Amino acid sequence: MTYRLSSLILAAAVAAAVGGLVSDVNAQSASASTPHLADGRPDLNGTWDHNGLGFVRTESLGGGSVCVLDCPQPAAANGGNNQNAGARAGRAPANFPKYKAEFLGKVKDLSERQVQTDTVLQCQPPGVPRIGPPQKIMQNSREVVFLYNDVNGGFFRIIPTDGRSHRKDVSSSFLGDGIGHWDGDTLVVETTNFNEDTWLIDNGAFHTKDVKVVERLRRAGNTIEYQATVYDPAVLAEPWMGRAQTLQIADKELEEPDRCEDRDIDHIIDGSHHDNLR
Repeated sequence: MTYRLSSLILAAAVAAAVGGLVSDVNAQSASASTPHLADGRPDLNGTWDHNGLGFVRTESLGGGSVCVLDCPQPAAANGGNNQNAGARAGRAPANFPKYKAEFLGKVKDLSERQVQTDTVLQCQPPGVPRIGPPQKIMQNSREVVFLYNDVNGGFFRIIPTDGRSHRKDVSSSFLGDGIGHWDGDTLVVETTNFNEDTWLIDNGAFHTKDVKVVERLRRAGNTIEYQATVYDPAVLAEPWMGRAQTLQIADKELEEPDRCEDRDIDHIIDGSHHDNLR
């Protein structure tokens, strides 16, 4: 049995029946005044919920398959585009990177052997942008810190915003080396120096060591608008832009996550893991 797993256990997925309600809530939150710090920058501090309805569990696709973010849609919706390369059983990701033709076979192989090839299923960090937007942000005039509660435990990223360059003395890593700058009221985070052990999303979406990820976060009232763009011209036919997400300010704190070693694939799939922000 093959399990498909997006690493973002806390990622947003909103049912169509409540879509209108979420839109109304987000519109009201965005219309609120945007707080600023003493240095004039928008205040990103806080715990951030995805889509304002709490964090959700994995979505079952049947046949033992699950996903959380950018879940598969009927293959017909993609009209045979090569973005179907990672699909199985006639289903394709809703938003899949466009690979150069010579790499489609590798994507397909990794996807079909996901249980063996996906390092998320081996308790490894999920990488960026697969980890998604942060669940908590801590900010001052020199840096921002992103905190995550992911399927494999708690992770953090320290993002300098004081004008320094990427570090030259650190090894490549799962979450890379990020630096930030402000584009008006938008925080732009550019991350490089990744290892090659992670995927961009599900379905074998591999990358090279030279991948660059640019995330943009803009606070509007009580929301943050988040989107990530991936540049990896060695294997991608064009830059890939992940799904835009809206984060809602929350009044709860992150809790200590379960150790990844205490979870197994069956627990992840049947939902017996903890959701630490409800």
